[in-house]
Amino acid sequence: MPGFARSTAAEQRFTVNLSILFTELPLLERPAAAAAAGFTAVELWWPWVDSPTPARSELDALRGAITDAGVRLTGLNFYAGQLPGPDRGALSVPGEESERFRANLDVAAGFAHSLGCRSLNALYGNRVAGTDPAEQDALALENLVRAAAAADRVGAVLLIEALNAPESPRYPLVSAPAAVAVVDRVNEASGLGNARFLMDLYHLSVNGEDLPSVIERYASKTGHVQIADNPGRGAPGTGSLPLEELLGRLRKAGYDGWVGLEYKAGDRPSSEAFDWLPREAR
Repeated sequence: MPGFARSTAAEQRFTVNLSILFTELPLLERPAAAAAAGFTAVELWWPWVDSPTPARSELDALRGAITDAGVRLTGLNFYAGQLPGPDRGALSVPGEESERFRANLDVAAGFAHSLGCRSLNALYGNRVAGTDPAEQDALALENLVRAAAAADRVGAVLLIEALNAPESPRYPLVSAPAAVAVVDRVNEASGLGNARFLMDLYHLSVNGEDLPSVIERYASKTGHVQIADNPGRGAPGTGSLPLEELLGRLRKAGYDGWVGLEYKAGDRPSSEAFDWLPREAR
């Protein structure tokens, strides 16, 4: 598999998403596996898909696993429903799901804070059949302002992500401009200024967006970047995306944050899915 040049890879800071990589292992074993593969940082979707408010013992166990592995938690999702699965977030879904999202805010923010994590991702949620989209958008703004406040209390940024339409056809934020527009609305409504764009180059590529243009326009509003190759959502080099070049463009545009590895290992152990990246660059 073609790999990144050592010189350019060393300029990045990579963090491994433990909700899509190392999933062949139990959750509590994944941080140590990432460390054994040479990484110092990890990120997570909300790990307890059935519970926005898990027992303290569960939170403590995961916190201990991350601390014992000697890795840093760089990103965490707020509760987002069944993910992986049919859901794409909860905050714009009226009724019980919205309430579960609100119940999760201080729990997720507190867990992130306890590990020095400064990025919290809030997935918008799918459109609901028979519900006015304007009603969902109003609910979303209300809940995102609450999320921005929860993040602000622990010194974190609130991330808002664009997904791709083919894989998430009921998700309304399926372009960079759509997600950035929500970022701007949240910052205006909250007055906190801590909402940022999560630029996932895989999703934007599947949408057919002009990635160099997206980087040029929105790097200054970007709080986090995630990558996978396209097609296939595999490791860099398994598809046709010029990820090394694109990350170079992001650096030149002023982005110096973490780059999340949010790709599928394929039919091999996750520990073997990093051969594109020199070990000293991890």
